[in-house]
Amino acid sequence: MKFDFLKKILSGYVAAFLLLLVSYILAINAILQLRKQNQWVDHTREVINKLEMMVSYLKDGEIGLRGLIMMKDEKFFLPYYTSQKKVDSLYHILSTLINDNALEKERLIALRGFLDKKFNILSDQIDSLRNSHLEVNDFIRSRAFESKMLMDSIRFISGLMENREEELLKIRTNNVSSYNSVLYTLIVVSFVISILLIGYSLITLMIENKAKKKATIEAEGYHEQLEKRVEELRQANQELMELRSLETFSSTGRIARVIAHEVKNPLTNIDLAAAQIDADHVSAEDRKSFIEIIARNSKRINFLINDLLNATRFSELKYEDVNINELLDETLDDAMDRAQLKKISIKKKYAKVIPVVRVDKIRMKSAFLNVIVNAIEAMPEEKGVLVIETGAKGDNCIINISDNGKGMDYETLSRIFDPYFTSKKKGSGLGLTITQNIILNHKGKIQASSEPGKGTVFTIFLRIKGAGNPV
Repeated sequence: MKFDFLKKILSGYVAAFLLLLVSYILAINAILQLRKQNQWVDHTREVINKLEMMVSYLKDGEIGLRGLIMMKDEKFFLPYYTSQKKVDSLYHILSTLINDNALEKERLIALRGFLDKKFNILSDQIDSLRNSHLEVNDFIRSRAFESKMLMDSIRFISGLMENREEELLKIRTNNVSSYNSVLYTLIVVSFVISILLIGYSLITLMIENKAKKKATIEAEGYHEQLEKRVEELRQANQELMELRSLETFSSTGRIARVIAHEVKNPLTNIDLAAAQIDADHVSAEDRKSFIEIIARNSKRINFLINDLLNATRFSELKYEDVNINELLDETLDDAMDRAQLKKISIKKKYAKVIPVVRVDKIRMKSAFLNVIVNAIEAMPEEKGVLVIETGAKGDNCIINISDNGKGMDYETLSRIFDPYFTSKKKGSGLGLTITQNIILNHKGKIQASSEPGKGTVFTIFLRIKGAGNPV
């Protein structure tokens, strides 16, 4: 069973992190916008406040003038001196505050003109009062009406500016409220997302932990079954080793019986000839004949032993670079008389590009020839088809030699490489043994597959040059 426990938990936390990151980015943006709108609200309130203060200081100047007229004492005129300075200071501040508002800027410039006229009138009235020993005269009365009109104009313009700022204040206050709502929503959403994702992670943890416990129990069961199977396999392997030992013993026995059978006749002849030599009535000519029989049968025994040794001996090889396709063509030339005699068709399926192999050319040619001759002899006349295919895979050059002959059963197939084993009427039974020995000497491998009535395929694997071949 495959678990993606950590993946699920990790995906939950990653999703939480990404969602919270987005929420925090939005929250930070909302905070920055809120801060900006608050600054604009403060800015608007400051403009309104400065306008009100300006009108208030201007009134202080008028009050000072009235106090001077009523009380005949210039101490009451002190607010006038401070009001003009404060109005000028506030005007400069307002100029800076409304610098980005063209309409308000025009109104402030107009207000500046009225303020200057207002203070000029106040200054003229004061000078006239001082000249008349603080007594009200016609000039003061006439200028008073003009002063009132200017004051009304100042109040009107400042009122327009305040109304405009009040509208802006309302808009900006609404913006602040909106951003506050957005920020509150984002905070709530972030909190809810965090709770949900943490809950998801915890639930996933519980589910996966439960599944893990279940899987652990199942794994323990599988482990017990595996140990049981391993024990069964060990016992089966032990039985297989015993069978192999028995098969080896049986194979050794078969070889011994074959050798005994092959050697028995020559030995019998030697014994008979040796027994006759010592007889008194044997002539010199017969004795010579018996000696020749002994020599001939001794050579026969020596020939049999040498054949067996050559079939199973690992001999020294003379390696050279060979194109396997060309070597097979040469082998086919040697077998062509047999193929033509039985009218066998030959199909070549050679790879166009084949790696070079390092082999003992003469011995490898002999190995191929044994396989090809066996295939030709196993096929019926005129209907036989011999297919030779070459290719490469990994570090191996692969040769397939197949026929459509009578095939072999399992028992025969399992013994084809045994010395002296043959299903043919004529033959020593050493051909495939020698072939296998040659290929094994080259660090190669030979396999055979066959079914009765379906022909036989021999597959030979040879190491390509540079893939561990002897030099």
